[in-house]
Amino acid sequence: MLRVAIIGLGTISYIHQLGIEQSKLGELVAVCDINPVTHQDYAELPFYENYEEMLEKENLDVVHICLPHDLHAPIAEKCVEYGAHVFLEKPLSLSYEEGAALAETASKNDYKIGVCFQNRYNRTTEKLVEVLETGPESEVGQVKAVKGLVTWFRPESYYEAQPWRGELERAGGGTITNQSIHTLDLMHLFAGDAKACKGQLLNLTDYDIEVEDTAVANYEFENDTTGLYFATNGYAVNSSVELEVITDKKRFVIKDYELYEYNYNNEQGIFIARDDIFEGTKSYYGQGHRLAIRAFYEAIIADTEDYISIEDALGSMLMIDLLRKSSAQNEKVYAKELVKID
Repeated sequence: MLRVAIIGLGTISYIHQLGIEQSKLGELVAVCDINPVTHQDYAELPFYENYEEMLEKENLDVVHICLPHDLHAPIAEKCVEYGAHVFLEKPLSLSYEEGAALAETASKNDYKIGVCFQNRYNRTTEKLVEVLETGPESEVGQVKAVKGLVTWFRPESYYEAQPWRGELERAGGGTITNQSIHTLDLMHLFAGDAKACKGQLLNLTDYDIEVEDTAVANYEFENDTTGLYFATNGYAVNSSVELEVITDKKRFVIKDYELYEYNYNNEQGIFIARDDIFEGTKSYYGQGHRLAIRAFYEAIIADTEDYISIEDALGSMLMIDLLRKSSAQNEKVYAKELVKID
């Protein structure tokens, strides 16, 4: 049984706790947060306000990091130095460069860092990946375009409750790094690495925050695939996320937790798959956290690479960096000019 701890006991930590318990491969043995009030939710466990003290005393196999974004990479690096694998909440880091440096640290020390892009484990995602992998010569054809739409709502009180969420230096962004990064990750999964971007970051609300609440972009991916991305926290409700993949022979849509296939000459969709809902949590969480955590633990025990790695997560970080730069310069920007990519 793996000895597991959580650093950061905010909203998402409960979902990690459930995933740890349900994995049957790990035991939560300690928790850490700078706010002692949070101990009441984990009263039966050793509680630390200093994460390095916890790392020194608890002989941990895995640490889950559920902290503000600016702390993800530096504390993950410290955990590796203390000899623990890391399961890291999104985003990977504040930038592609910082994420790539963390990957190098993990590789040198031979420790695994998994990133919580749990939507990759949705039934709809896994089935669509399976279908697309049949290749360009199949009845599906080559991927030509992807679209990601996220129209959600966050009141100003959301930022007031945790002020770091609205601070650019700490959060790295608004919807692009917090709410819709999962959509960027799936666009990358379906389309490959981004080569260029033209987009804008903006604010539709009049909240007193530094980060954007809305983002729009056109992306160019490898293999001449294009992408359209739109995300906002300025809608009235959390509407269903929509992902569309166009091939030269078919159209696939994920919406309302279901995947449908369409032929161009027939708009009657064919049902393919439906996501499982994680009862007792937000509907859009799905079963992915549980599955992602178990897969990471299995990879540690068996010493395999079958988990969502830093290398997987760097794709969305590159998309974010490209969008930030394009918005700042008000022009199209290219990946080859931004980072060195092998």
